[in-house]
Amino acid sequence: MLAAFRAGQDIHAATAAAIYGVALDQVTKEQRRHAKAINFGLIYGMSAFGLHRSTDLTLAEAENFVKAYFQQFPGVKAFLDGLRRQASRQGYVETLLGRRRYFPNLKSNANPALRAREEREAINAPVQGTAADIMKLAMVRLPPALKAAGLGARMLLQVHDELVLEVPENERDETVRVVRGVMENAYPLSIPLVTEARWGQNWGSLEVLA
Repeated sequence: MLAAFRAGQDIHAATAAAIYGVALDQVTKEQRRHAKAINFGLIYGMSAFGLHRSTDLTLAEAENFVKAYFQQFPGVKAFLDGLRRQASRQGYVETLLGRRRYFPNLKSNANPALRAREEREAINAPVQGTAADIMKLAMVRLPPALKAAGLGARMLLQVHDELVLEVPENERDETVRVVRGVMENAYPLSIPLVTEARWGQNWGSLEVLA
């Protein structure tokens, strides 16, 4: 999976190719959709039943899909199991930058439903939390970088993993270069952080820049 990221491949298609045993260019839209559901669903604690409910897979097919997924990507299972153990043992998990989220009910005799919910949240928190940390680093560093480059762009708002800026048209390309540099180097990872720039006169007219 890391190799697919580093090669710039479509991670959902690469996942589907590995699970279904087909070439990357032979992956169907349906197979990719199944892989996308589990790639994103796992960080929310999705079970085989959850995969079944969110796709056209039967329960038996979903169970086999999850089993095949963990066989193909044992490191993912080890990572998730490690988070469960850490949360249960310590009562918290951490993002890559060390920010903690606490789960007191995992170390108590709370009812099973509450414990199960906190376990799912404990799996999700380091992933989503690290993404949020990286975005905040980029947001803090971007205004000084724009100023240092003598650019008049202003950061207006954050939308999930996107930043919206107001940019003088004659400074567009240089602003894109600076913003990309800040966002793609906000935090060192073993895989590349890749950005996509879009431009338009308003939010509804945005088009992807090459």
